[in-house]
Amino acid sequence: MNDTLVERVRRFNRTVTQRVGALDDRYLARDRPLGEARVLWEIGREGCEVRALRARLELDSGHTSRLLRALEADGLVHVAPSPADGRVRIARLSAAGLAERALLDHRSDDLARSVLAPLSVEQRGRLVAAMGDVERLLTAALVAIRPVDPEHPDARSCLRRYFAELGRRSKDGYDPARGVSAEPHELRAPAGCLLIAYLRDEPVGCGAVKHRPGGPSDVKRMWVAETARGLGIGRRMLAELEACAVRSGADVARLETNRALTEAIALYRSAGYVEVPAFNDEPFADHWFEKRLR
Repeated sequence: MNDTLVERVRRFNRTVTQRVGALDDRYLARDRPLGEARVLWEIGREGCEVRALRARLELDSGHTSRLLRALEADGLVHVAPSPADGRVRIARLSAAGLAERALLDHRSDDLARSVLAPLSVEQRGRLVAAMGDVERLLTAALVAIRPVDPEHPDARSCLRRYFAELGRRSKDGYDPARGVSAEPHELRAPAGCLLIAYLRDEPVGCGAVKHRPGGPSDVKRMWVAETARGLGIGRRMLAELEACAVRSGADVARLETNRALTEAIALYRSAGYVEVPAFNDEPFADHWFEKRLR
């Protein structure tokens, strides 16, 4: 990692934390720091499961509990078991909490205006555009790709959503039972692997590879949730699957896809895959690709 890049990131962090008042114990001139104010915001008007709150803010359980206790002591938040499942705790804002959240919302708007006010119209546009780029890249950096058992609930959830999207986008629908197999036992080591992409602990993508001893490895089940597209997850996933294929001894990766999946086709071509004659009888496929890995 380039040391100059690291220093520029640190300098950016210092500038932002100072400008938004993250170091102030009385954030936005209220009697609480930024952490407590952010928890109020994330709980929202409808309330929020405590475990979802932890995942969204990437806080450990101890820190989350301390923040919630402080807000409860101020009469802004109530935490109670869910009526549907006593094991699940729900945080909700009291009337005073709702009022405090509305005030913080108003003052946050004022803070944003104070950032933009000294700038020209052109500078404001540049700043907001740059912020959009930074937000996307920082979000992309939060994505973690991990191997998961094919029968894990997260894997099953991603595959259900993947099959549902294929069904929506294909004029003839999609039936995984009719296609080339990618059963759980075929996607477990050493036969293969299945990867899940997580964003703030939520599964937002999947991909798998099925090895063929002495032959090519087949890339299967590539999918990214619509809400997470544009973050480079598909390209990262594909590179991880190729690395898995290389570790298995494969020299070539192969895949097939449907003509409706134009984004996937563009990704494969830009990643070095070349179109080849059909190498299987997948009824859903219109295009077959392969890439030499060594």
